[in-house]
Amino acid sequence: MSDPLLKVESLTKHFPLSAGILKKNGPVVRAVEAVSFSVEAGETLCIVGESGCGKSTVARLLMRLMEPTDGRVLIEGTDIAGLKKHELRAFRRRMQMVFQDPYSSLNPRLTAAQIITEPVENFERLGRSQRQALAADLLQKVGLGPEIMHRLPSELSGGQRQRLGIARALSLKPSLIIADEAVSALDVSVQAQILNLLMDLQQQMGIAFVFISHDLGVVEHIGHRVAVMYLGRIVELATCEALFAKPVHPYTEALIAAAPVPDPTRARLEAPVEGEVPSPINPPTGCAFHPRCPLAVDRCRIDVPPLTSMADGRAVACHVRAPASANAQPDMVGGYSPALSPMIGSHTPRMEVKIFARER
Repeated sequence: MSDPLLKVESLTKHFPLSAGILKKNGPVVRAVEAVSFSVEAGETLCIVGESGCGKSTVARLLMRLMEPTDGRVLIEGTDIAGLKKHELRAFRRRMQMVFQDPYSSLNPRLTAAQIITEPVENFERLGRSQRQALAADLLQKVGLGPEIMHRLPSELSGGQRQRLGIARALSLKPSLIIADEAVSALDVSVQAQILNLLMDLQQQMGIAFVFISHDLGVVEHIGHRVAVMYLGRIVELATCEALFAKPVHPYTEALIAAAPVPDPTRARLEAPVEGEVPSPINPPTGCAFHPRCPLAVDRCRIDVPPLTSMADGRAVACHVRAPASANAQPDMVGGYSPALSPMIGSHTPRMEVKIFARER
């Protein structure tokens, strides 16, 4: 079996709080701890969790925008976390990123056409006619007209700017796009348009997405699989359908229970969680969730639960719900699950909203 497009193994990132000679043995912020997952071509993996759980740090580590403390990030079998700058350059074309803020992520002094073609010109020289043709084609792909080409970001709406950011990411024909809260700053109607656009592009071009979000409604709509993070660790990894139908980890239950339900007749999960998220500088021993977990037992306070594959194919890090003796079925953590194959390329129906007019 061929390697997955993206494979992450025990990815870890610690930020030291001390400098100089005290840096090595001083206190650290444990932002990401031993995170492992894989992404196939054409698949969307969503990463969810509370603010501060390490989602955006994972995104930056995947892009090599910061150096990992430990672990590996493999693109089709090549560990980019260990590559030198000149070796990494060739892989920059394979991975692109769409940022949360569609304004601050764009150069305010460049026109839309220049923003789109600038990444390509970092790798190859383009003539004027080639630049114009490339910009026009990509603007059309993301639902923007040619009149946008000569406008500055300040002359565009929020939805138009995010579409422009997506067009810039597409300019290098990447295999993987990291979308970090890509729709959280947009109005609900514009969110629906952007999500439908991403799904259409995935079907047309076979792009894989790592989609980071705190909005479970968005995740349920766009994702194939979901990784739930708590205090730097993945606590549950499952197909989107399985996770929302029957969450297993107590923290996943609490997240879904806390999400607003627009239908007052629809029953909600009861999963009360008390207390605050512990500090990543001094995390609890054992399972990081045990101080807030209603199911915690003595073992939870001592041992860190491993991410264990269960009989239904999901992976859960919980001593109570997923004991270590659980049967290991399809590997949803570090490899490819055959059960996922029919799902890749398919999604829930397009998100419908009352306003579909193009942003002006």
